[in-house]
Amino acid sequence: MLSPDSAATVRATLPVIAGAIQDITARFYDTMFADNPELLRDLFNRGNQANGEQRVALAGSIAAFATMLVERPGVLPGTMLSRIANKHASLGVTEEQYAVVHKYLFGAIVEVLGDAVTPEVAEAWDEVYWLMAETLIGLERGLYREAGRGWTRATVVERREETADTVSFLLRPDLPMPFLPGQYVSVRVPLPDGARQIRQYSLSNSPERGDWRITVKRVRDEGAPEGEVSTWLYEHVRAGDVLSVSAPFGDLTLPEGDGPLLLASAGIGVTPILSMLDHLLATGSQRRVVVVHADRSPGAHVHREELADLVAALPGATLHRWYEDLPPAQADDAANGADHATAVGRADMSAIDLPGDVVACLCGPLPFMRAVRAQLVELGVPDSGIHYEVGPARRRPRQRAEPVSVQNPSAQEPDRYKNPSG
Repeated sequence: MLSPDSAATVRATLPVIAGAIQDITARFYDTMFADNPELLRDLFNRGNQANGEQRVALAGSIAAFATMLVERPGVLPGTMLSRIANKHASLGVTEEQYAVVHKYLFGAIVEVLGDAVTPEVAEAWDEVYWLMAETLIGLERGLYREAGRGWTRATVVERREETADTVSFLLRPDLPMPFLPGQYVSVRVPLPDGARQIRQYSLSNSPERGDWRITVKRVRDEGAPEGEVSTWLYEHVRAGDVLSVSAPFGDLTLPEGDGPLLLASAGIGVTPILSMLDHLLATGSQRRVVVVHADRSPGAHVHREELADLVAALPGATLHRWYEDLPPAQADDAANGADHATAVGRADMSAIDLPGDVVACLCGPLPFMRAVRAQLVELGVPDSGIHYEVGPARRRPRQRAEPVSVQNPSAQEPDRYKNPSG
């Protein structure tokens, strides 16, 4: 909790800080990377730095944390902090690096805001930073104790082409480690310029299978650079190769209990949903499960047949698919009711009979997340019953950071993507 004096100062200066925070974060990253190039080369996502996504994520996190400190004293944004801590743990972030970030972040604040940063303002925002940092450090210590820190080798047992631009890899880690359905691992790859870039990929099979499976979509957006890591994995990795991977992390996991579930995904966001369904099948679950998936077309739908097979094998599961483009014959079947599981257009939760006490797990690009969450709230599903993980989405950074609600996935998210920026 902030001290009373600091809380008053933060409340008074939050509009100024929020209004300038993207300039602050831009200056912060520029100066930190200039003095510490190894951080950009081997730790930070160069793709998200190039397109501005990481700066937007940092700005949103700081604004959301400070806003909650002054609006709801004594209550921390647990969901946001957990998500950041899991991402940091998957990267191997150390406690010492928080001091490095502090040095360059506060240098950027002073440089951008100048004389507006009085000693009182500096002290108040210093308190904000270390409250956030110490909370994250504590969470990360717990994650490291449970899962371990560092990297292990994983042999590629099988490579499988899933779609024209997507492959899956079955991995056998040297050190077997359990995971929860929905978690992810980091993969660290050597690039031609000597960098060792890291990306996160969901484990897309159940823990009961022993081996790990990740699914990699090669990032190829028109007018944007190809994804460095996804392209390297897609073009170079074959069965028998060895990858450097982290322990499993991530807080979007299958809700415990036997209550009804909604598992909704779009695009490559289907991967954690597959893990959850595979686990439910492996454990003989009788839970009622409503599965929703949205995609551009059946041909773009990664693991399409596998998703349908898993749902068909679960006695309490139903499948609903929406495609923006369908071949004429399939569109006719959907229109006349011959294919009850498939519809044309975008996912529509109002078309589904959802149980009143359903708990939802959502994963996909931001537009999908915003739309589905809004529909669920309108249908009466409480915020506490909606859990989400943001999937890959190219988007332009906002021109201005604003204080945001951490309960709303339309807010600026911490940079934790399933298949981010390659």
